[in-house]
Amino acid sequence: MAIYVVCPVCKMEYSAKKNSCPKCGVKKPPNGSYRISISYKGSRLRETVSGVSYQTAKTIEAKLKVDIVSGTYLGTSSNSHILFSEFMKEYFAFENKSSLNREKILYKYYLSVLDNKTLQEITMLDAEKIVNNVLKKGLAVRTAQYVVAVLRHALNKAIERGYLQVNPVSKIKVPRKDNRRIRFLTKDEAIKLLDELKKRSQRAYEMAFLSLNTGMRFGEIASLTWQDINFDNGIIYIKDPKNRTGRVAYMTEGVKELLLNKKKNSNSNNNFIFSTQDNNKRKSIPDSFKKAVKRLGLNKDITDPRDKVVFHTLRHTFASWLVQAGTPLYTVKELLGHKSIAMTERYSHLAENTMRDAIKNLEIKFKK
Repeated sequence: MAIYVVCPVCKMEYSAKKNSCPKCGVKKPPNGSYRISISYKGSRLRETVSGVSYQTAKTIEAKLKVDIVSGTYLGTSSNSHILFSEFMKEYFAFENKSSLNREKILYKYYLSVLDNKTLQEITMLDAEKIVNNVLKKGLAVRTAQYVVAVLRHALNKAIERGYLQVNPVSKIKVPRKDNRRIRFLTKDEAIKLLDELKKRSQRAYEMAFLSLNTGMRFGEIASLTWQDINFDNGIIYIKDPKNRTGRVAYMTEGVKELLLNKKKNSNSNNNFIFSTQDNNKRKSIPDSFKKAVKRLGLNKDITDPRDKVVFHTLRHTFASWLVQAGTPLYTVKELLGHKSIAMTERYSHLAENTMRDAIKNLEIKFKK
């Protein structure tokens, strides 16, 4: 059994042993709201009582325990009929993770159709309709998967808090589709793209050059500060990447020369290397990149998104060139920062010529 204080300001739940909210600092009121949590035979009951002292909450907790054990507990209307909209307010108030803002957007545009339903009224069919709605709008399968993941996680939290017994969408499956980009640039295309970028934007050129030579993502490049650059060892430290596991990138002579020239014109070690004009972190790919791609006709008559040239194509190009040059897939995996070798195996077909050459060399050795 446990009793938690519900902060009157930010609605965070925290231990009744604390004198103030650890999130916003508001002092615990003498009479306030308390969340009572009781586990019994694998189930969890959560009740909220308001306008009472901690001692009164403890008395109510003891009474609830007796009712549960004796089988006389009937539940409360607040738990039995809580609306999805009300629960999601609570969910967002208590969750604390980097993806929260995106989850709020997905809720607003896709999950809010459930707002007027109670948690108990939500069904698998509701979730399937939401998925179909996302896909009919032409959005990526990954978006539909993310929407379902948010709903599933929220309802799991509802179970933890005693609002639900079973998650109705726990077994829903979203149709899978291979959305991985497979296009990479030839050496000639890459040179033409860099030349076109240089005419339009020095910064876009530099970011593209860095991605082509290190395999870094746009977000990783945008996050770089001079503290991440080790000129002595020719290393770039990539912190907080997409997969949350830091790694290093190795400078080519061209990359080192480019960064040394930028360093000469830098006023601070703390600034983002490729910052906006007001020294903030760049959040979007420069428009000049898209204009350069269009000017060169790299996406002309291409309808499959996987074949279109985007900034991320530069990372794929880096990996593809490495594999074509005979670099082992495991080495490519480490340079890209992939979590598993399976993510890198998409490039394995590019090594066919290298493998053929290896067999030919073996054959030559055995010739008499």
